[in-house]
Amino acid sequence: MSRISVPTTAPLPSSLRVNPSSTTVTKILSRLSRASLISVALDWLDEDNLSLATPYLRPDQDDDEEEDDGDFYPPASSPEELREEYLSLQNRKGSKRDILDRITTGDWRHGVSLYQLAIADLQYLYDHPTSQKWSAYNIVPLKAPTEDDDGEVQPLEADKTSLTIPRFHPSLFLKSLQAQILPDIKAHYNLDRHKTLPLLILRIFVIDSPYNTPLSLSSNRNMDTGSKTILIAFPDGSPNIFISKPTSTGPKGASESKSLRALLVEGIPKALSLPRQRVTLQSTSLTTRNLEGLLDRRGATRGNAAGGGWSIYADEKVKESPLSTVLPSPPLSDAAEEEEQGNGDKKRRKRPTVEERVNKRARLVAQARFGDTARVGDGKGVERVDLVMEDPFEIGGDDADRMDIEGEDDGEEAFRPNVRLTFHGSHVFAGIRQLVECGVIDGEKMPGWMTGEEGVTIGAVRNGRIRGHKGSGL
Repeated sequence: MSRISVPTTAPLPSSLRVNPSSTTVTKILSRLSRASLISVALDWLDEDNLSLATPYLRPDQDDDEEEDDGDFYPPASSPEELREEYLSLQNRKGSKRDILDRITTGDWRHGVSLYQLAIADLQYLYDHPTSQKWSAYNIVPLKAPTEDDDGEVQPLEADKTSLTIPRFHPSLFLKSLQAQILPDIKAHYNLDRHKTLPLLILRIFVIDSPYNTPLSLSSNRNMDTGSKTILIAFPDGSPNIFISKPTSTGPKGASESKSLRALLVEGIPKALSLPRQRVTLQSTSLTTRNLEGLLDRRGATRGNAAGGGWSIYADEKVKESPLSTVLPSPPLSDAAEEEEQGNGDKKRRKRPTVEERVNKRARLVAQARFGDTARVGDGKGVERVDLVMEDPFEIGGDDADRMDIEGEDDGEEAFRPNVRLTFHGSHVFAGIRQLVECGVIDGEKMPGWMTGEEGVTIGAVRNGRIRGHKGSGL
C-alpha cells in the first residue's frame, strides 16, 4: 500500500479493496440472504470477475499446511477449489452468519473490492425490487442559443418539437460525468444489465476523499461516515432516466444526499450533451418504488401516453385508433352488452335485480375509465400519490353565483382552502378502480387524473386538470 496519497481527478478503481470489518461492507453483505450470499460469492469466483475479486489463497510453498492450524476457515489452494466449496454449500443447511463470517474472516480476509461490493449491492436490488425509491426525469433537447436585438445571448429553452434523443455511450458518459463531480470527493462507477427488465443500471459509490488509493479507504471514517450510494437506470430506447434516492451511512447523510442528487441532476445532461446538441433534465413528477411501473409509464412502450382508459389503444394487437374512420366498439356499447349476455341462448334468463344491474354498470364504467390498467397483481402499481387541490370550493347561495371559472369576480377571491390529498397503498390506482367497481366512487364523474392516465404521482389540480407541482415542467 502506498504511504503517500496524491489528490487526483480519476475515479476509484474497481480493484480497490475495503477492510472487511468496515461498517459499509458489513451493512451491504448482511442484507443478503444465505442463498444470495452464496450466489454473489460464486459470481465473484467467475473467471470473468476473478481479476477484480481474487480470494485469499494458500501460498504454493505451504505444502505442510502448518499455517492452517487454528484457522477456522483454512484458505483454498485455488479459485476452482473454492468455487466447488461454495457450490457444495448450496446443498447444505446452515445459517447466513456462517457464510458471512466465511467471506469476511476467511476467503476474502485481505479485503473486499469495490467491484465486489457493487455486485452484492445490486443483488439486494434484484432480491427486493421495491427497496429503492426512484424518480423519473425526461431528457429534453435544448434549442440553439439565440441573440436578441441588443446582441445579448438569450437563455437556452427546451425544444419540445425536437425528436432527437442523445446516444448513450457508457465509457464516454462516465468520463464526462466524472468531470462534473466535485474534486473533493471520489466515486466508483459500476454498470450492470438488469436481470429481468430492459434497462442498464449505473451504481455510483461516493466517499468524501480527494484520493483514489487504498490509503483513502483504510480509514473507517471515510467509509463509514462519508460514503453514499446512488443508482441511475437507463431504459432501452426511452428519452427518460430514473434516479434513486441516495443512501448514506453518515450522521449528516440526508442533507449531503440531497446535494449529491442535485449535483447529478445538473451533471447528467452535461455528460449526455454533444457539441450543438445540448440537453437538459426535467422532472416528470413521477416517483415510485416500483421500477417495473416506471418502465410502463416512462419506458419505450406505447403506454407512455395512453394511461387509464386510453390503454386499449396501446395494445399492439388492437389495430384500431381513435383517429380511424371506423371506431372500435366501446366497452359500454349495447352490442357488447348483448353479446356478453348471449343472444343465441334461447333459454329464459332470470331478470337481474336492481342491485345486480347497478353492480354490473359500475364494473363496466370502471372498465371504460381504466381500460387494461390499474389491476391488482399487474406489478405496475405506485404506492403513493400526493396532490394539492387548487380549485375553488362552491360555497352556495349568492356567493357561488359571483364566482366565475377562475374563481374570482369583481376583485373578490374565491374560497380556496389549503387542501392536500395523499393516497397510500401497494397499488393506489388499482385501489381506486376497486372503489369504482364497488360503487363507492362515481366512475362517470371521476376526473381523469384519478385513473392514473396523466402518469404523475405529484401534482396540483386546478380547473379539474392536474399539473406538475413545484416546477416539474408539466
